[in-house]
Formats: sequence, structure tokens, C-alpha cells
Amino acid sequence: MKTNVGLWIDQRNAIIVSLTKDEVKTDRINSNIENDALTDGATNKDSEDDIRDRRFTKYINIYYDEVIKFVREAESIFIFGPGDAKNELKKRLEKEIKNRLIIDIETADNLTDNQIVAKVQKYFKLQKN
Repeated sequence: MKTNVGLWIDQRNAIIVSLTKDEVKTDRINSNIENDALTDGATNKDSEDDIRDRRFTKYINIYYDEVIKFVREAESIFIFGPGDAKNELKKRLEKEIKNRLIIDIETADNLTDNQIVAKVQKYFKLQKN
């Protein structure tokens, strides 16, 4: 079954809207970067900035991997959000899902879940026309 996916993302969470002919499904993935990355172990030889950067990279990669699991089978993907996460995710998707089309990326502010669903539905409705 053809599935279009709209994905609002920042470095804290992702809202994934999957659209099929008969269903609209919404999932949320939290990165837990603030909590988990700060409690990970490190050695005394490393500078605080190096430790923080490694922790952040580790947890952001785990987060993106989780998001990719949800969108892997999509026919098309629309990614939007406020910061760099959308561009970073696009690069990862292009590397991992080479033959899949990512239709568009757009900058968008923080939105409610209902606003995100409406934006995704409107986007794919316009793509059909």
C-alpha cells in the first residue's frame, strides 16, 4: 500500500504522520538527548566540550536511526521543522535509502500535533494536483 510520510523534526522530537488511502497515523519519537547524553560515562582526560560533542553525536545518531525505521518504507517523504535536524536527517536518508524519493524539505516553526497533521495532508493533496 502506498504510504506518504510527513515528518516534523527537531533535535528533541519527531512527529511522523503516515498517510495511506484509508488511514492517517501519527507517531512521536523523543530523542532524550538532554537526559541521557548528560549522564553517559567519560574519562578525565577529555575536555568537557569533547565529551559533550561525543555524547551528543552518539545520541543524535540513535535518534535518527529510530526515525528512519518509521519512514523506511514510505513512497515519499516531506520533512519540515525549525532547525538543522531536517537537513541532517535528509543526508542520512539519502545515504541509507538511495532509491527513495524525498520530495521536499521546508523550514517550519513549532506546531501542534493537529497543525502538523493538517500541513502534511495539505502538502500531499497539493502534490496530487
